[in-house]
Amino acid sequence: MKLLIHICCGPCSIYPVKQLRDASHDVMGFFYRNNIHPYTECMHREETLRAYAESISLKMIYQSGYEIEAFLRNVAFREAERCTYCYHDRLTTTAQFAKKGKFEGFTTTLLYSRFQKHDLIKSIGEAVGQKIGVPFFYQDFRVGWKEGINESKHLNMYRQPYCGCIYSEKDRYYKKPKGSNP
Repeated sequence: MKLLIHICCGPCSIYPVKQLRDASHDVMGFFYRNNIHPYTECMHREETLRAYAESISLKMIYQSGYEIEAFLRNVAFREAERCTYCYHDRLTTTAQFAKKGKFEGFTTTLLYSRFQKHDLIKSIGEAVGQKIGVPFFYQDFRVGWKEGINESKHLNMYRQPYCGCIYSEKDRYYKKPKGSNP
């Protein structure tokens, strides 16, 4: 099967790409960048992915531009549901590229992370696939979580400390002082 896989970062691509290739799928990657903040973080992730993709001969599509403003406009005042918007936007963009490139299906490395909302990703992927006309290829890659982490450390890859958006950065680093009001 010819698959386009949305890749959020180099480390998260290790296990899913290996599994898909081991199952004899023809895999190409797609890096979506509009949700990653700040821009320097986005570029660091992209540089890491470029080096890794080249080392494993993975053909890639890299999103051009950097539309962080559109991402922020679409999640403003809906911060608690930001992941739903983000998953939908990334998977829709991937499906559109898959359709244009005549891929037989699309998937995402988001299905690898223990920290993502797995069932939501699956349901959005299936709905987007049906709407766009390219099947969503579902596989639970979380079983290889530790293997992917170990390999990324062995390869000395940059491992980002948060999901990507400004809100996840705050969740990761900001610790509310004890005794402060909500």
